[in-house]
Amino acid sequence: MPTVETLRGPVDVDELGQTLMHEHVFVVATEHLDNYGKGAWWDEEFRVADAIAKLNAAAAKGVRTIVDPTVWGLGRYIPRVRRVAEQVPDLHIVVATGIYSFEELPHQYEHRGPGLFIDCPDPMIDDFVRDLTVGIADTGVKAAFLKCVVEAKGLTPGVERICRAVAQAHVRTGAPITVHTNAFTQSGLIALDLFAKEGVNLEKVVVGHAGDSNDLDYLMRLADTGAILGMDRFGLDVYNPTPQRVATIAALCQRGYADRMVLSHDTACFMDYFGGAWDEARRTLAPNWRYDHIHDDVLAALLDAGVTDDQIEQMLVFNPKRYFS
Repeated sequence: MPTVETLRGPVDVDELGQTLMHEHVFVVATEHLDNYGKGAWWDEEFRVADAIAKLNAAAAKGVRTIVDPTVWGLGRYIPRVRRVAEQVPDLHIVVATGIYSFEELPHQYEHRGPGLFIDCPDPMIDDFVRDLTVGIADTGVKAAFLKCVVEAKGLTPGVERICRAVAQAHVRTGAPITVHTNAFTQSGLIALDLFAKEGVNLEKVVVGHAGDSNDLDYLMRLADTGAILGMDRFGLDVYNPTPQRVATIAALCQRGYADRMVLSHDTACFMDYFGGAWDEARRTLAPNWRYDHIHDDVLAALLDAGVTDDQIEQMLVFNPKRYFS
């Protein structure tokens, strides 16, 4: 039986159960925290305890796995998340490698690579592969998938190089990919075109935030490549309200695409985008942007819209299992 790496080590894919395919635990940039957070808006022990409580509550609703695409650019720090995972025994947390950047390459990679000041193979590829096969830093925790971004500005030189490095790490290891996209500019098509040219198996790609769109033609074009649609921002009504998201998923299920969708919220226990006002901002601006919105509200709405129990299980259980197999 295939296994997938988690924060507590490898588990059989059959053990993943109901899986939310795009959630964060913490989005906290290290430099921001170290320079401005400590003694101000960051209390490490409080935030760890808060995360443990929130994730145990999600597990109590039936969630068995969250897939966390927090990478460089979003503040990945495995020791903190592992502390949380150790106190959430009924939930698996799967972590990623890659780089989250809308435009520019991190300076640390800018001068190293083919034809650059230090002329060598692209070091990003080796770094991603090491995270997948050896472990992240000295934690012993292995990433199980890759993450990159193609946003509204498309394939800027930095974004293109990151995406190609992610694609080549996939080719070397077989690890699946999640790509953050902008549904309004339909950048998912650009991402899939690049991946196809790099030899990526598109059945192993989740087009993140596809569910921000209700354009069925666009969504079916993505799914017809074999890629998986990330219907993964439930609760972020500013991008697309829940009733419209539900109607779009129901329409796609009626057209036979239940095997090409996964569900999630893209929320977190804490994000530093709002500083110390995170809890208030989430409650005020997006009160349903929480790990249990799908189980509390969305599943019943999907059933009312004509989606079957089998199709829900396909999206929550079988599609994630296939992605990681």
